[in-house]
Amino acid sequence: MKMDMSQYLDVFLEESKEHLESLNQKLLELEKHSQDISVLNEIFRAAHTLKGMSSTMGFDDLADLTHHMENILSDLKEGMLEVNSQVVDVLFQCFDRIQLIIERIESNNSGAIDNSELIFLLENVKSGNGQFGVANEMAGNSPEANRDIRVDQILTDPNTFGFNDYDITVLKEAASKDFKIHYIKLGVDKNCLMKAVRAFMVFRALEEDSEIIKSIPPAQEIEEGKFEEYFEIFVVSGSERQELENRLNNISEIKVLAIQEMDISDIQPEKQTMSIEAAPEIKESSQDNTEPKKAHKVKQTVRVDIDRLDSLMNLVGELVMHKGRLEQIGASSKINELNETIEQIDRISTDLQSVVMKVRMVPVEQVFNRFPRMVRDLAKDLNKEVDFLMEGKETELDRTVIDEIGDPLVHLLRNSIDHAIESPQERLRAGKSQKGTVMLRARHEGNNVYIEVEDDGAGINVKRVLEKGIEKGIITAKEAEQMNQDDAIGLLFTSGFSTAQNVTDVSGRGVGLDVVKTKIESLSGEIFVDSRPGKGTRFRIKLPLTLAIIQALMISVRDEIYAIPLGSVDETTMIKNHDIKMVQNQEVIVLRGNVLPLFRLSSLLEIPGEIEREDEMYVVVVRKAERQIGLVVDTLIGQQEIVIKALGKILAGIPGIAGAIVAGDGHVRLIIDIATLF
Repeated sequence: MKMDMSQYLDVFLEESKEHLESLNQKLLELEKHSQDISVLNEIFRAAHTLKGMSSTMGFDDLADLTHHMENILSDLKEGMLEVNSQVVDVLFQCFDRIQLIIERIESNNSGAIDNSELIFLLENVKSGNGQFGVANEMAGNSPEANRDIRVDQILTDPNTFGFNDYDITVLKEAASKDFKIHYIKLGVDKNCLMKAVRAFMVFRALEEDSEIIKSIPPAQEIEEGKFEEYFEIFVVSGSERQELENRLNNISEIKVLAIQEMDISDIQPEKQTMSIEAAPEIKESSQDNTEPKKAHKVKQTVRVDIDRLDSLMNLVGELVMHKGRLEQIGASSKINELNETIEQIDRISTDLQSVVMKVRMVPVEQVFNRFPRMVRDLAKDLNKEVDFLMEGKETELDRTVIDEIGDPLVHLLRNSIDHAIESPQERLRAGKSQKGTVMLRARHEGNNVYIEVEDDGAGINVKRVLEKGIEKGIITAKEAEQMNQDDAIGLLFTSGFSTAQNVTDVSGRGVGLDVVKTKIESLSGEIFVDSRPGKGTRFRIKLPLTLAIIQALMISVRDEIYAIPLGSVDETTMIKNHDIKMVQNQEVIVLRGNVLPLFRLSSLLEIPGEIEREDEMYVVVVRKAERQIGLVVDTLIGQQEIVIKALGKILAGIPGIAGAIVAGDGHVRLIIDIATLF
C-alpha cells in the first residue's frame, strides 16, 4: 500500500526553501572562492538532501535534476572538473529550475516539468572537462589515493581523531579487559537515497557486541545523513576484525573501505574538543576546558504558523488596552488592593509584550540573502563589474516590516547598479577602480532600524534632474532656479519621474523611487538621500522596530483626544500669545534661535467649534526628515502604550490619520500620521 505523503508536504516545502536559500548563498560564494572545498561540500549536501526529500515525496523530476546536479558537484569536489563561470552559470540555471519546481508544487501540488534540456547541459559540462581527472590521478590525488592517505595517517598517528580524557579512559579500560579497538572506514553507495538509514543500520549492527567511542563526522550528523560518501568510526569490540567486516558488508549500499585493529599506547588527549560548526566560537573563547562545552549546546526550536503569532500579538494588544482601562478605574476609585493588583498586571503584561515582540523579530538576513544573486545577474546584463557587500544581516525587525521592505530595497539596488555605477571604461577614465561597489547595511539606533544602500558611482546629476523635471512639467523653470540640491533630489520621488534616456527591462518607465517612498511611509518610515557628484550616493531608510504596539503622546484638541507616535515627537513646550509672529501669513515662533512654523491642529483636522485664543498654549514639536513644525494643542495628557488598529478600506488613506486605538475608557481615538500631515 502506497503511503500518503501529503501530510508531510508543508514540512517538505519549508525545508526545501531553506535548502534553496543555502544553495543560492553558497553558489555565490563558490563563484568568488572557487578553491574553497567547504563551500562545495555545503552545496553538495543541500543538493543531496533535496534529492532525497523529493524522491521520498514522489517528485521524480526534481529528484532526477538534483541527481544530475549532484554528479557535477561530485566531480568538482574530486577535482575532475574545474570551477569556472560556465559551470557556475549552469548550476545557477539548475537553482532557478528547482525554485520553479518548488513554486509549482506549492501552488498546484505537482512538480512535473521537462528538465531534459537542462540535464543535457549538465551532461555536456560533465563530459567536457574530463582532462582534470587525468591530471589529478597522475599527481596521485584520486579519491582512492586520498582514502589511502587518510587511513595511513590514522594508523601511524591515532591522535588525528582527537580523543578526550574520557575517550582514552574507556579505551584503556577496554584494552585491559582484552577487548579489541578497531578503526573502521565505511563507504556509502553514491546513489543511496537514504544515507541516514544506512548509517543507523551500521550502528545497530555494531551494538550487538561493540561500543562506538568516536566518529567523524559526529554521530548526530551521521544519523541525520550529513556526511559525504564515507564516514569513520572507532569501536571497542569483542569480535574479530573479519567478523565485523563481514557483518557490515552485508548491509545494503554499505562497503567497508578500511578496517584495522589499533594500538592505543601512544594516544594523547586533545587539549580542546570542538565540532566543526563550533570552531569560530571556540577560537574567541578562553582556554579553559569547560568553555568549549557551551558551543555544543543545541538550541531547540519549533516552527510556528505566522497567523498564530499574529493572533498572539492581537491578544497582547487587547491586554495592553484593558490594562489602561484598569489604571483609569484604579486612579478614580483609589482602592489600595486594586492598585497593587494593577501594578502586578502592568509588570506581567509588559514582560509578556516584550517576549511576544522578540518572538516576532526576524533578522533582515532573510531579506538580504535574496539580493546577491540579483545584483550578480543585473551587473552581468549591464556589462558592469560590481562588488556587492552586506553588513548587519543579524539586525532584527518585526516580521510585518520584514515582509514589506523587500520590494523597496530591490528598487534601490537596481537603481544603484543601473544609474549610479558607471561602466568599467568610464570608471577607469574617472580614476576609479574598474569594479564598482554597492553596499547594503542595516543597524539598530534607539527604537529604529536604519537600512542603507550606498554606492561609489557617479552621484546624482542635479542639473539633469531639474532639466527632466521641467521637461515633464513637474516644475517650472523659475521654480528650478530657486531649488537647492535637497529639493532637486526630492523630485526623484515624484510619480512618473525617470532620468533614463531609453526604456529598458531595468528602468525608464518612471516607476521606482516613488513606489519606494510610498511603501516606506506606509511602514511609518522615512527615506533620506545623500549624494556627492563623482563620489557616490547613499539612500538611508529609517524604520520603526515594530508597527504593532508603540509609545504615543496623548493630546487633546477641544473635546477630542488624539495620539501622536512618540517617534515623530522632538519635544513639547509652552508658549504665550505674544511669542507668535506672522511671516508671509504663516504663524511662527523662534525656538532656540530657529524659526518654527506653527499650525493649529484644530484647523488642520477641521475639528468643529470656535478657536479659543488662550494666553498660554501647548506646542508639540514634530519632525519629518530634516523639517520641523509646531502643532498647537489644548492639553498634553501624557505618554501611553497604544495598539494600532487599521481604519478599514472605507477610511484608509485619509491624510493626517494613521489609524485608531481603543482607549482604556472604551472610546476610539485617532492616531495622527505626521508624515502625511506635512
